[in-house]
Amino acid sequence: MKSFWRLLRYLGRYRSLVVSAIACNILTAVFTVISIPMLIPFFQILFDRTQMTDTPPEGGLSLMNTADYFNYQFSHLITTQGQETALAYVCVAIVIVYLLRNLFRYLALFFMAPVRNGVIRDLRAEMFDQVLTLPLSYFGEERKGDLLARLTSDVQEVEASILNMLEVVFREPLIITGALGFMIYVSPGLTVFVFLLIIFTGVVIGGLGKRLKRTSTQVQDRLGHLLSLVEEGLGGLRIIKGFAAEDYQRTKFADANNNYRNLLTRLLRRRDLASPLSEFLGIATVAALLWYGSRQVFSGVLEAETFITFIFAFYNVIDPAKNIAKATSNIQRGIGAFERIERLLDAVNTLPEHPEAKSIANFEEAIEYRDVSFRYREVEGPVLQNIDLRIPKGKVVALVGASGAGKSTLVDLLPRFYDVTGGQILIDGVDVRELKLMDWRRLLGIVSQEAILFNDSIYNNIVFGLEGVTQQQVEEAARIANAHEFIMGTEHGYGTNIGDRGNKLSGGQRQRLTIARAILRNPPVLILDEATSALDSESERLVQDALTKLMKGRTAIVIAHRLSTIQHADEIIVMREGRMVERGTHLGLLEQGGEYQKLVALQGLE
Repeated sequence: MKSFWRLLRYLGRYRSLVVSAIACNILTAVFTVISIPMLIPFFQILFDRTQMTDTPPEGGLSLMNTADYFNYQFSHLITTQGQETALAYVCVAIVIVYLLRNLFRYLALFFMAPVRNGVIRDLRAEMFDQVLTLPLSYFGEERKGDLLARLTSDVQEVEASILNMLEVVFREPLIITGALGFMIYVSPGLTVFVFLLIIFTGVVIGGLGKRLKRTSTQVQDRLGHLLSLVEEGLGGLRIIKGFAAEDYQRTKFADANNNYRNLLTRLLRRRDLASPLSEFLGIATVAALLWYGSRQVFSGVLEAETFITFIFAFYNVIDPAKNIAKATSNIQRGIGAFERIERLLDAVNTLPEHPEAKSIANFEEAIEYRDVSFRYREVEGPVLQNIDLRIPKGKVVALVGASGAGKSTLVDLLPRFYDVTGGQILIDGVDVRELKLMDWRRLLGIVSQEAILFNDSIYNNIVFGLEGVTQQQVEEAARIANAHEFIMGTEHGYGTNIGDRGNKLSGGQRQRLTIARAILRNPPVLILDEATSALDSESERLVQDALTKLMKGRTAIVIAHRLSTIQHADEIIVMREGRMVERGTHLGLLEQGGEYQKLVALQGLE
């Protein structure tokens, strides 16, 4: 129940609406309870069993003589107006009471609708904010499809299973309390008999609800796995078709889909059992009540009309009790979904910002890697070992080496995608872990091998979060990136939507847009991670020209497999197995005749 109470804390943001809904639910319960004893005069007139009295009770109307006072007034009405008129008054009163009962019932739902949807909006927003906050290492362990399931289906399950039942939680106990109060007033012995039967029913339904919670958690996990397969399939369609692996993927998805279907069937069967089981137990209880109550009528302990009204009061107990039983089973399902959501909300940020982090507005002197070591997990070997590297402001440093040498990891440590496990990275002499993370990242421009674009317009992909940018500035950045010409050739120019991940554009065009994005930000420090390795010769020439313009006057760390693109770097670092094995200029490294010279020879360069 800890998860349930945590979810209810979100209601505090909608306190006035919740209070209004509770007030309406209380009034609904009040008019429901009032409607029960109003049937007694109806049956008394109908069966001609009204006990007439012509003297009012002593002391007037009070809590102790309410029944006597009402009987006096009703007798006076029959005497002066006749039975038919009195019966009409009773019917009108019943209609008014039920009108008010249903009006307040609707108003309770009216006030709760924005609360339910607001809580789900807040919950989803908090989850997405957590996704943006958590480090990249977290997502290396999680399936994207499972995260999507938590943000979509799990949240909707919480809304349908828990928040949709809040009005039941607020209203039904009050109705049960009022109806039981009337039943105790009429016949304490009969009420105790009924109460024992209700406890038995509650125990049976409660046990079913606990099993529903366990199965619901498994169902949501399976759905997350299923969505992961869908996401992987959509992202890898080119490879699936290219390797004629449709049957393999189809079988893999069919197995997961069938497993989800079987588990969901078990869940639905158990859930659907709750309603007929509670109804059967309710009817069995009513049958027992009819048998026991009839004996009291035959023995003269109860009046017939009072017993009929008692049955109606019992109905007003059993129906809310069924709703509570249903709500309980649904809440168990919802808690299972919310516990999956909590795993995301409670995920630990392994890259916390220092409590006294310093602001940084400019990059002035140098970036320094001081005896840096790094490993992704404790059980794995080191990816970087004893890296000592100083990059003065305005210098271009290139990293080369075989795949897996640690080049990308080295640059990923600079924007704190990961934290070093040994040593320090200093920015103008200050450890990067002591800087405000957002301030430092705003000074960086990143162009990666994979052009990361979004399903939006060209303009928004270039601007990407910057404020106060003019159309002229965007176009100027595009011209520097050699992108303006092809942009103007698209259907709507800068307003053209480029599709999912920019798939309406060629590889070179996508890369030039990412360069235009970096140019517009005008960062003092650039990270270029194999930005031309996946391009054809013509696109590479255009992109390389754009990169040269971009790097002018800036500090840059360049990762390159094509050595022709980094011959003019101020310093070239050769890496192997996480270590720096050579460093120097292009010509200096060639004269050494070492690792770099071998790489140059393999690519046919001089």
